[in-house]
Amino acid sequence: QVQVVESGGGLVQAGGSLRLSCTASGRILSVNAMGWYRQAPGEQRELVAHIISGGSITYADSVKGRFTISRDNAKNTVYLQMNSLKPEDTAVYYCNADVRSSIVPMKTYWGQGTQVTVSP
Repeated sequence: QVQVVESGGGLVQAGGSLRLSCTASGRILSVNAMGWYRQAPGEQRELVAHIISGGSITYADSVKGRFTISRDNAKNTVYLQMNSLKPEDTAVYYCNADVRSSIVPMKTYWGQGTQVTVSP
């Protein structure tokens, strides 16, 4: 079994900052890519940022220059530092991880999501 758990969401005023964390745990042999997605009410889930084990990073255009993704491979943890937050960043933020485990060769696991609310 593999679990992915996010933390760090909350309510913040526009211009403020939040840091999200996400850890994959369980029968893990290796973690390839980890990423953050978000889904606002009535909208589709969209990519926020993505990082593979070698360090290559992708950001959505809407967050470039404001958000920073990083990971600690030893802890199977990915972080999302969010600065200069805007009301339009309000959404449920989900983490995913591409995991090779002792049970399944490769599978994408999702966390339960963490709410980020940015007030005007």
